[in-house]
Parts: sequence; C-alpha cells; structure tokens
Amino acid sequence: MATATASTSLRPPPSPSPPRLADSLRQWCWGIPAHSSRRKDFHAHRRSRNIFLCAAVKGPEESFKKTIEVDRLIDVLRDANPRELDLIVVENILAFSEGFWVRLAARIDLCKSDDDKKDYEELAENIMNIVDRVVHKTDEKIEQSTDVLKAIISPVMQEGEDVMWPPRNPEALKLMEKEISNREKEGQLDESFLSEVNAQLRQVKGDGDKPGLQVMLQKVLQLYASNFLQKRSYAHKGGEVVVPEKFLESIIEAPENDWNKLLLDGLTVGKGDVSPEDFHAVTKKRIERILIRTEGGSYQQRVLVEYIKEIQARAEEIVNRLQGPAV
Repeated sequence: MATATASTSLRPPPSPSPPRLADSLRQWCWGIPAHSSRRKDFHAHRRSRNIFLCAAVKGPEESFKKTIEVDRLIDVLRDANPRELDLIVVENILAFSEGFWVRLAARIDLCKSDDDKKDYEELAENIMNIVDRVVHKTDEKIEQSTDVLKAIISPVMQEGEDVMWPPRNPEALKLMEKEISNREKEGQLDESFLSEVNAQLRQVKGDGDKPGLQVMLQKVLQLYASNFLQKRSYAHKGGEVVVPEKFLESIIEAPENDWNKLLLDGLTVGKGDVSPEDFHAVTKKRIERILIRTEGGSYQQRVLVEYIKEIQARAEEIVNRLQGPAV
C-alpha cells in the first residue's frame, strides 16, 4: 500500500463544509439565541416584514403553501403546554428558519388585543430559549465526540508532523482498535460520534490535499464497523456450523489488508470450500439484517452496510479476475 501523507491536525470543519446539526441550527434559526443582540433581530423582523413579504411575491403559490405550514406549526406551539412545547420544538428544530420568525412577527402585529400580542411574544421567547438549549447541548456533544475521535487516532497523530498512512509505528493500528473497543463499551461511539467522523471526512475530501488523514478517518469507520459487527454471530444454527457465515465473520474480524488472502483461501475459485454464490448470498443477508436492526438513514446503518459492501465488492473483484463475471 502506498504511503499517504498530509500536513494537518484534526479540527472541526469550517462553516463552508456540509452542515452538522449545530451548524444547521445556527444557519437556519435566524434571529435566535444566545446573545441579546441576536434577539433584537426578531423584533427587527416586525419592523421590516413588508420587505420580506414583497420579496415573496416571486413564487406566490409556493409562498402561500409555506405560510400555511408555518401557521399550522405556530398554532400547535401556541396551544401546547410547557412540556409539550419542549417536545414539539425539538422535533421540529430545523423548521425555525427565517421564514418562521418573519411569519410569527407578522402574526404578533396582526393581534387585535394587547393580551394576545403578549401571549405571542411570550411564545416567541420560550421557543428561542428552547432552541438555545438544543444548540448548546449539540455543541457540547460535538466537542465530546471530537475528543473521542482524537483519542482513537492519537496513536498515529504526532504533533507537528505529517499524518502518514500506513503509520510508522506497526502497533498504532492495534492501539486504535483497542481504543475503539474500549470507547464502544463505554457507549461513546454513538450517532454523534459517527456524524463527527463523517463531517471530518467530508471536509478532508473537499480539501483534497490530506490523503493521509482521509485514509485514517476511513480506517476509523472500518474499525468501528468491524468491532460492532463482531458482537453478533450467525455462524451456528441448530448446533451446526454455517460455513459461509463463519467465513464472512472471519473476514469481518480481519484487518482490511488481509481480505484478499482470506478470500483466496476460502472461496472455491481459490483454495476454499465456499462458492462465490453462497458468499454473495450471506453478504446480502447480512446487509438485510443490518437494515432491519438499525435506524433507517442513520450514520450507523450507512457505515455498517458500506463495510459489508466493501467485503462483497472485494470478493467479486477476485472472482472476476479468476473466473470471469460473478453472480
């Protein structure tokens, strides 16, 4: 394997990168939050809403539909008790865009009584406070996930030196595996962690000048998938060994650099007893199990499925080379 290097250190992606949740909140929840100066923006909407409404004439039908949706959300929020309000805001966190605050400001100005106006102003303040807390918690979670990632890759990250892959220290990969196993046992390799790794990976790919860091982050996801998939075995059924399943699990557990040799030794196109058809069937079945047992659209699901597909693709590549097109 060629050595890849990159002179960089792990850092949160700058704002132009594809957004994480906290970035999305800051970008979409216009006029909210943390500082009193930002809250003044909401009241500025009320003074300048006619400008926004005139601009919306570009797409009257689409604008009308959007206004109806926002009005429905405002009505639900208005009628909710404090406990329900927290839940509704969190469930619709990305709905609090600039358009929402423009419409809410307009609704306040249309109130016929001071009491109604005060109720809406209090509602706006409560929503801002809830979103504020969500943003703060999300920032804390991202920081925690970044710290976990730094700990995992620390064996190959040397301050002031290029990131190299494969690492100079032959024990570095084993240390990374051990750290991932420990962190998984502590429940720290959650969806937030996987989101952070993917955010870093997207940033590195976008930069295009850090191949060492890119390969290392991809290796983190591989090690995560391998560690997770080893927790459940399908190699035994009715007291008997299911040979194709056991063979697949031996590859799941192995370093990626050993896959070719294992496949050649285990498939019938090489020295083994497992046919390409049977191996394709068990990899397909394993993907189906992952889809059933993980949350749809989650990073976890994507990482695990991609890992099995990598094994599947490697097997098909070997079969194609030795006997022509696979199943």
